[in-house]
Amino acid sequence: MEKVTAFFQMGGYAAFVWPSLALTVLVMAGLLIATLRQLRRRQRRLAELEAAGAQRRRRARPETAATSSASGPGSAGAREARP
Repeated sequence: MEKVTAFFQMGGYAAFVWPSLALTVLVMAGLLIATLRQLRRRQRRLAELEAAGAQRRRRARPETAATSSASGPGSAGAREARP
């Protein structure tokens, strides 16, 4: 029992050691919570952007296929127009 008490007294420095340890644990916990919240927020935003991009691609695909084959930079019509 004396060893445990001596450990918690920290050789007379307990008044400095334990508050600094508590402060460190609080800061680290706060950083962990902030990081997890930011991660979830960014994952939601990424999912929204991916969903919006997929919708945009579905709407634009028929127009893009029709216009790119007729007048794209690699098409025969574009090559003939160049001097």
